[in-house]
Amino acid sequence: MLGLMQQHPLLVSSIIRHAARHHGNSEVVSVLGEGVVHRSNYAKIERRARRAALVLERLGVRFGDRVATLAWNTYRHLELFYAVSGSGAVMHTVNPRLLQQDIEYIITHAGDSVVFTDPSFVPLVEAMAPQIAACVRTVVVLCAPDEMPKVALPAGMALHCHESLMAEADEHYSWPSFDENTASGLCYTSGTTGRPKGVLYSHRSTVLHAMAAVSADAFGLRAIDRMLPGAPMFHAAAWAVPYTLPMVGAAMILPGRHLDPPHLVRLLNEERVTFTAAVPTVWLAVLAYLKETGQTFTHLKRLFSGGSAVPRAMIEGMAEHGVEVLHAWGMTETSPLVSMYAPTPATAELTGEELMRMKLKQGRPVFGTEVKIVDADGKELPWDGVAFGDLLVRGNWVCREYLHRGREGGADDDGWFATGDVATIDPEGFIELVDRSKDVIKSGGEWISSIQLENIAVSHPDVAEAAVINAYHEKWQERPLLLVVPLPGHTVDPKSVLAFYEGKIAKWWTPDAVVVVDELPHTATGKLNKLLLRKEWQDYLVREKGRSAAD
Repeated sequence: MLGLMQQHPLLVSSIIRHAARHHGNSEVVSVLGEGVVHRSNYAKIERRARRAALVLERLGVRFGDRVATLAWNTYRHLELFYAVSGSGAVMHTVNPRLLQQDIEYIITHAGDSVVFTDPSFVPLVEAMAPQIAACVRTVVVLCAPDEMPKVALPAGMALHCHESLMAEADEHYSWPSFDENTASGLCYTSGTTGRPKGVLYSHRSTVLHAMAAVSADAFGLRAIDRMLPGAPMFHAAAWAVPYTLPMVGAAMILPGRHLDPPHLVRLLNEERVTFTAAVPTVWLAVLAYLKETGQTFTHLKRLFSGGSAVPRAMIEGMAEHGVEVLHAWGMTETSPLVSMYAPTPATAELTGEELMRMKLKQGRPVFGTEVKIVDADGKELPWDGVAFGDLLVRGNWVCREYLHRGREGGADDDGWFATGDVATIDPEGFIELVDRSKDVIKSGGEWISSIQLENIAVSHPDVAEAAVINAYHEKWQERPLLLVVPLPGHTVDPKSVLAFYEGKIAKWWTPDAVVVVDELPHTATGKLNKLLLRKEWQDYLVREKGRSAAD
């Protein structure tokens, strides 16, 4: 017997329709430049999104076509999230921080027919245009007519000003209904271990993911919140913020391209932001700025962070300013949320060091996802917080296979997707990442976690950022090498850093050497680029004839 309940497709357009009807006056604030702030609300965003959908129709965009964006976090970009997906096309947010040849590959591989670009990316579009002309027929610059730059494009590639097109469209557009399994969005991985891979989200997966993300044990968002997404919209859809905030009616504060500490702290305070999100490197820089200037937050209460492990120093530093740090984990292939720190009855009363240990973990899975860890033979390992193995995940918003790659690199027959992470899971279901499988250090047959070593290093009073790689060693095959960036105005003493590890880890885990550098390379998504670091530093111990701390 089947149930007798109504069925309506889960479509992205339903989110902005709900926001316009029930939270129409909730603010959408965009920083467009130095001193230039644009104010809108969800009712206006929805009306302009319908006009933008008509613009797409007049540009020849059809159901299932891919539409690319090269844009910062602004109201125009937000409107396109709904105009493109809501009309049945596919919203392809392109990461402009990737190498130009990777962007050319991504746009061509996706078969994008139209590219919407912020004016700041026009030089990039001009440079790429000859290489993407086989698929891209139109470029639209996201600006007003009086801001329209000159753009040199190949013959046959049309150029338009976004606001000129919008002025010619009206709001007489009705959001269509179609199969909820239709593709809605497309994001590519950063491609640090090969060509970027396309992750194709569906309307169903996007809406379910947003519903889970706003739940109490996830982001816990409410209409009274004012949130600033520090994650860019081209990085896993700003961690689903374009969908979660309209869903609950929380105000959205879009910072544009300015995430440097002075701009960020001022915006957080002036716009009364209560909740925010970004990768740890952003917040470590903010903490250093607050310490230097003596400033603090006026309204901020919570922030969630992911992308890389959240260090203890960040949790403690934010707590001094009255801000709770919520550690989250996911990846482009998981939309991205899989797990987030949230107490259980068994952990709710923890204090001190025991509580900190829990907060440093990557949290427990939200409903809609499942996880497990397996050994090299694929055998499932126990959730005892000790055994560690390869982390697998499956769920309603987890990638089944990559675009145009078939089963290559996708989930297995039971839906389990290999994340590339090595982890433990404790009896309460809290995940703790030990390392990326390619980054874990195998010293004399024993594993050492580079993540744990990095988290300790950045707690040192003179260290701003740290990276640990597996350096070649004549006796032990691999040993940890620590590279650190000093805090502004500080000098790092390598002996002091090594002494800082005493009592915190097994002695044989201690890095063999500390190298002080001016900066560390990052990927286009803000993570440490261990691939480049290994190329430059993996032979360091052999070259320097360094002796192992375990000798």
